[in-house]
Amino acid sequence: MMTTFLFFFVSSLIFVSIESHFVNITILQSAVAKGAVCLDGTPPAYHLDRGSGTGVNNWVLSIEGGGWCENVTHCLQRKNSKLGSSAKMGNQVAFSGMMSNDPKRNPEFYNWNRVYVRYCDGGSFTGDVEAVDPDSGLHYRGARIFKAIMEELLAQGMNTSQYAILSGCSAGGLTTILHCDNFRGLLSTSAKVKCFSDAGYFVDHIDISGKAYIEQYFSDIVTLHDSAKNLPPSCTSRMKPGLCFFPQNVAQQIQTPLFILNAAYDHWQVRNILVAPGADAKGTWESCKAHIKNCTPDQLKVLQGFRLDFLKELKKLGPSSIRGYYINSCDSHCQTQQQVYWFGPNSPRLFNKTIAEAIGDWVLDKKQFQHIDDPYPCDKTCVEDSDIISSQDI
Repeated sequence: MMTTFLFFFVSSLIFVSIESHFVNITILQSAVAKGAVCLDGTPPAYHLDRGSGTGVNNWVLSIEGGGWCENVTHCLQRKNSKLGSSAKMGNQVAFSGMMSNDPKRNPEFYNWNRVYVRYCDGGSFTGDVEAVDPDSGLHYRGARIFKAIMEELLAQGMNTSQYAILSGCSAGGLTTILHCDNFRGLLSTSAKVKCFSDAGYFVDHIDISGKAYIEQYFSDIVTLHDSAKNLPPSCTSRMKPGLCFFPQNVAQQIQTPLFILNAAYDHWQVRNILVAPGADAKGTWESCKAHIKNCTPDQLKVLQGFRLDFLKELKKLGPSSIRGYYINSCDSHCQTQQQVYWFGPNSPRLFNKTIAEAIGDWVLDKKQFQHIDDPYPCDKTCVEDSDIISSQDI
């Protein structure tokens, strides 16, 4: 048994090393003086792989995902992990997919300056509470972290960018949407600045029991982190701050070019919004949540309804030429960090385009891309979770 485990573990590391390369962490000690710290008070961090050749003046940033914490108990749990403390982060992280330095695996961005921004505040970089919680020692300073890291990257050469792209996965994808115009404002008017969100278009939707679980959850996050002042004023001036954590309520007002990459059956949203904690008391959805192919006909009807509701909210982006979207019908969550999703012979395709090709064309103004996949089970190019070995930080 142990021999089998060790074989799989070593094989996984070999696979990761082939598919990716490891980049050292940079701990931003200078941020502490600005109060820009993780939940536990440690400095924030990022990983930078320098560009070269034709990409030396181009930058692509990827914001790490990892959910949120909506109360002290959950934030304390994060405080003792890499999602709440840079002291718990590995010294290196594997760069794969859109972060790869291999032109065969990442044809457009391989030689750009590629930055992976670590996530340790639990509030999608929106919090800013001056006082430290005296009982827990928690710091809610996400907005300060974002500002400090951006200032550092500008000083590292991003201020002379020809292209500058802000992206992120999951909670990082939400960060991308919420900070997109702020990011544009940091850079020269001559720079081409764009944003793309991977699996960050979370929708305000009732769960299967009829409760508005995710709406209350997001409201609690915004309250705990005092995020309202750092959310788009175009939204907070007309809605409760908690509602401005939902992309559907802010995306239309974003002035910067924005691309949305999302699975219509995003499995995080299915498991945490549609079938929210406590909504499935009898456990009848457990098998369906594990994989869409296990769903009963009645459950599939519910999922198809959720897809239609998701697409309805997506349309609030509007038909603008500065918008792009790639909505496939896969049972997945985050598709830019894993090589098998991003670009390869067996990667998902929509209108015969891989995700890398569609986003690359859009970023470089080669071709517009605004396409939505047919409903499940039409797409035969989706990647099974069992085919993926996650990137590892070490």
